[in-house]
Amino acid sequence: MRRLRILDSAAREAIEAAAFYEAERPGLGAEFDTALNAAFDLLEGEILPLTPMPGRAGNRGAKRFVMRRFPYDIVVLEHPEELLVIAIAHHRRRPGYWRHRVRG
Repeated sequence: MRRLRILDSAAREAIEAAAFYEAERPGLGAEFDTALNAAFDLLEGEILPLTPMPGRAGNRGAKRFVMRRFPYDIVVLEHPEELLVIAIAHHRRRPGYWRHRVRG
């Protein structure tokens, strides 16, 4: 089992998203956080396959886990020893802003 590592920038995105949802409706931010942590558990346990990102980012190895309830992708780079979360990206806000985080 590979370990899951989350970039600081991705962690900040998760915190910002949870704060947004909490402001929209009390308790919704906690629900987002719970859904995100459940997704992290699935990723770390390698239970579900990741799908390649479209375009150049996918060609460079970026993959995603699509959250069901919330409109977010967890963008991941797979390495032999770890899964690196490089973004918690909203489906429509600032598309592709994280692409510079993919090296290659």
